[in-house]
Amino acid sequence: MSNPAPATTTALARTATKRTVLMCKPTHYTVSYRINPWMHPEEPTDTAKAVAQWQTLVDTYERLGFDIHFIDPIEGLPDMVYAANGGFVLDGVAYGAKFQYPERQPEGPAYMDWFREHGLRVAEPVETNEGEGDFLLVGGVILAGTGFRSDSTSHEEIARVYGREVVTLKLVNPAFYHLDTAIAVLDPKPVDGVANIAYLESAFDEASLAELRRRFPDAIIATEEDAAILGLNSYSDGHNVVIAARATTFAEQLRQRGYNPIGVDLSELLLGGGGVKCCTLDLHPVETA
Repeated sequence: MSNPAPATTTALARTATKRTVLMCKPTHYTVSYRINPWMHPEEPTDTAKAVAQWQTLVDTYERLGFDIHFIDPIEGLPDMVYAANGGFVLDGVAYGAKFQYPERQPEGPAYMDWFREHGLRVAEPVETNEGEGDFLLVGGVILAGTGFRSDSTSHEEIARVYGREVVTLKLVNPAFYHLDTAIAVLDPKPVDGVANIAYLESAFDEASLAELRRRFPDAIIATEEDAAILGLNSYSDGHNVVIAARATTFAEQLRQRGYNPIGVDLSELLLGGGGVKCCTLDLHPVETA
């Protein structure tokens, strides 16, 4: 793992912005059921290794100056470590998650309780959605995934909650069942009026690809090899981008654009179908003048 590096002069200067995130320690992590192609409950998992790898991610965020909040893990909910699925937070409002699979459904109320206890107004969901797994804020627009987990009706619901433009994108590859496995948001704040992304072309249907190409003509196009280890499931502060350590081509693509990639090994958590971003819920604090 490389250490955070100071910004360097590039064709486009990158500026780190302080991030505030919610995370959940994988105290009870295991793979005991199968709800995505990554999960193989017949194969052993190492909870202690998962905790150690997760702690490395926490330590990385601390070195980057992030504000990190923690939700207590609950026994019997091994996927709570994937905090990004717990909801979507913006403008002081938390839109709660309503999970598709029964194994994860208790996570929704648990996260909504945390949001309430920490002063957020909670919008309880009617429609099935899996939080920031399928909702990504890019500039002032919410990119919204559907096809495997979140119903497209949740896109209409979240649009009503926040009064923001919501762009529906359909996922077609079961290995990339959440939007945050196929798109990485690189710019939390627009740079010269543009907030850019990286994405995997084969994860989307043709209509969604056309929309992505129109909106993000300068996007980084990820390789199949990097995407296959959830290399796109990354988290950026606008300069430093925390990614899967083995996503070496993506790291080079980021360097060429002036970003500073920081690789971490979350191989044990990958066995549950999650990576860096899955472990990270962006709390998007309300900005004051």
